[in-house]
Amino acid sequence: MLTAIKEVPNWSPSSWSERTALQQPQYDDVAALDARLHELKSLPPLVTSWEIMQLRQELADAADGKRFLLQGGDCAENFSDCNSPHIANRLKVLLQMSLVLVHGLKQPIVRVGRFAGQYAKPRSADMETRDGVTLPSYRGDLVNGPEFTPESRRPDPARLIEGHSRSAMTMNFVRALIDGGFADLHHPEYWDLDWVKHSPFEREYRDMVRSIGDAVRFMESVGGAPIGSLRRVDFYTSHEALLLHYEEALTRQVPRQWGWFNLSTHFPWIGMRTAALDGAHTEYFRGIRNPVGVKIGPSVTAEQLIRLIERLNPDNEPGRLTLIHRLGAGKIAEHLPRLIDVVRNNGKRVLWCCDPMHGNTEGTASGLKTRRFENIRSELEQAFDIHAASGSRLGGAHLELTGENVTECMGGARDLTEHDLQRAYHSTVDPRLNYEQAIELAMVIVRKQGARISESAGS
Repeated sequence: MLTAIKEVPNWSPSSWSERTALQQPQYDDVAALDARLHELKSLPPLVTSWEIMQLRQELADAADGKRFLLQGGDCAENFSDCNSPHIANRLKVLLQMSLVLVHGLKQPIVRVGRFAGQYAKPRSADMETRDGVTLPSYRGDLVNGPEFTPESRRPDPARLIEGHSRSAMTMNFVRALIDGGFADLHHPEYWDLDWVKHSPFEREYRDMVRSIGDAVRFMESVGGAPIGSLRRVDFYTSHEALLLHYEEALTRQVPRQWGWFNLSTHFPWIGMRTAALDGAHTEYFRGIRNPVGVKIGPSVTAEQLIRLIERLNPDNEPGRLTLIHRLGAGKIAEHLPRLIDVVRNNGKRVLWCCDPMHGNTEGTASGLKTRRFENIRSELEQAFDIHAASGSRLGGAHLELTGENVTECMGGARDLTEHDLQRAYHSTVDPRLNYEQAIELAMVIVRKQGARISESAGS
């Protein structure tokens, strides 16, 4: 049971506006912005409070080692990707990864998609210059367009309404697929994507699917009736809650619950660029009842981390706070042990999650951003080992991935090279794992964590 706590003092959904708000677009028509925000406040929510509270309990279970969090999806959604094939393929790859994890870890998986709201992105600079022309940086489809023209790069408040609409359509389709049996464990073969036909993991994956099917049929034979819970799964949404005007407009009170809920998503997180203790994002996040995540990097100090934890989770509630470390393969051994130590020594209850993507981004000679699969794998493997050696537990993975056959990250089973990136590089922001690399990484998790779980069960 989650512990009830008092109302958050000196907080309102708009109290963030009294603090410094980083990474916010500059709208040139304030009246138009106010009109769109007023409209947004009248639109239906995208998620429900009971779904949010259920996720909080599942994340508390993950922190206790009873579940594992799989959080994945696009670096930044595009409005144009709100179509049935793209959504279905993204859902398929997350279901396939969770299938691998359920089979290998022998425990429930908390499935959280980086979608239905991941339309805004932080940028390193407010402005971008090309050939002597300077325009506002592209901040995601919720703000402006990627085309390098004055019209496209102008922050447009109407995009806030479009973002809500696209998020609602995405959630509606995902819920319809899941409720209609798309995630039925009786037929995991329906989740296949084309990669299975030519992947080095084809046989291993097919054997896994066959094993799960045999186990389901055996349980139903013994029980004498179908197991209804195997026909659907719980699925949650997440996004970086970057645009605070948008998040505030979808922050609501609900009947028979105290406090305020961000009903734009189940699981919002604060990015590393906006996690200042006295900043607007931390102020906003401290007042909502959603489970929340915080990205932490190598520059965070012990004092900063503890004060941030106490600000966001003052009552040390289980399931409330997830720390998502993004340190890089070359820096994780130096920084993660001290972060684990300070959290443990202060008795803080958190779920630890590894983001092996963002600390391993690099540029190519041609100007593309990419990531090397061996660095992603190395950071994730090191994270499991460091947590175990420190008496802690890594309870989740946070990944940027797609269900499409892109070539954005180098390496993997088919050893993609820099030359291969030109073939199918579609991301407008950060490089993503393709479907084959994502499944390979799920198998890495199983080999690291599954063996440790088996050892613990046998001891």
